[in-house]
Amino acid sequence: MRGWLGTFAFFCVILMSLPASAASPETSLFPVPRPVESASVIPASATATVLPAAITKMRPQLRPASPQEVAVAARSVDLPTLGPDISLKPFLRPKSLEQEVLFKKRKLRKSSVCGDIAIQGKPVGKVSSKVKACGIKDAVQITSVSGVVLSRPSTMDCGTAIALNKWVEKSVKPTFKRRGPVVELQVAAHYACRTRNNRKGARISEHGKGRAIDISAFKMADGEVVTVLSGWRKNPSQTQLKKVWRGACGPFGTVLGPNSDRYHRDHFHLDTARHRSGPYCR
Repeated sequence: MRGWLGTFAFFCVILMSLPASAASPETSLFPVPRPVESASVIPASATATVLPAAITKMRPQLRPASPQEVAVAARSVDLPTLGPDISLKPFLRPKSLEQEVLFKKRKLRKSSVCGDIAIQGKPVGKVSSKVKACGIKDAVQITSVSGVVLSRPSTMDCGTAIALNKWVEKSVKPTFKRRGPVVELQVAAHYACRTRNNRKGARISEHGKGRAIDISAFKMADGEVVTVLSGWRKNPSQTQLKKVWRGACGPFGTVLGPNSDRYHRDHFHLDTARHRSGPYCR
């Protein structure tokens, strides 16, 4: 026991007598001090010339200003004079514009018929005829429906005017939206006391009762005119014309087009006659 303690004491004396610089970091009792340049704390003895360089290496670079910060700094203080695309908030609608919109709406309401502001025209009243089967009890003269102008004022009853407005709004305008927009319907015929297809001895046409209108073409905003005669068998007009033809079947009781007979090769005949079996579309 005494011999083992003596050996241990001997080695302790030897290790303590070795110089600290000769020991490696792995075996030395204390780690080697960091260089001044990479130290996290600058010693008080560091010179004034070393301090700035050390701080520069120690601290991260400042983040560059974002585009938003640059835009805010460059933004004018006088925001009310700037346009809506530059200012933070759009301007309030001027009172003059509000009055103009209200005046226009009031004017449209005043010139509307059949209880719908989208149907523009004027009341005509009773339309009499020498032919007993012809005439309209309470007629109106339509100039536009859903913002689409008729090429000429057309006389009909309110049931036909409402059907025309519904067809234009739900079918005609959406169909020609990309190509158009459509701005005018070219009217081939409206009220006229005559027989069907003007044939002698035939029954009185729905035109003679104010329940029919014939449309021969659709005019676009850029001046293009899509006619039933030339467009029915030519793409892309064919697809669009057939779509509006199908769209009329429902609002109108009878829909005739170029496929029905030779009398309708250049127009759509639309009337509000009702059939027991439902709409007749051909």
